[in-house]
Amino acid sequence: MRIHQVSIFVDDQEKALRFYTDVLGFVKRYDVPMGEDRWITVVSPEAPGETELVLEPDRHPVVNAYKAGLAKDGIPAVSFAVDDVQAEYDRLGKIGVLFTQQPLDMGMSVTAVLDDTCGNLVQIVHLK
Repeated sequence: MRIHQVSIFVDDQEKALRFYTDVLGFVKRYDVPMGEDRWITVVSPEAPGETELVLEPDRHPVVNAYKAGLAKDGIPAVSFAVDDVQAEYDRLGKIGVLFTQQPLDMGMSVTAVLDDTCGNLVQIVHLK
């Protein structure tokens, strides 16, 4: 068994697609119209045939309460592996990405947390 897709709830699918592709560097895999929404997935360019991130609309009231609770408590909705947290923090900071947590040495890993501009916190991590 493998992880096929993971969803992240976004307040604006087009804005999310631009952020996850243009800023974070993911690649669009699917963008299928579905009524007033779209089925949008992005993948890592390093593993395009593996796990897809689904950019789901967040209109359902339960989702909004969930997102608000996570953000209020500083809990990331998703975590992405990087080779070097400090380098990514520096690169993304230079292009205006807002971080809520600077790189932090956690013993076995280094993490940082950023705002995806669509209502979510995203953790980047590398294991030592």
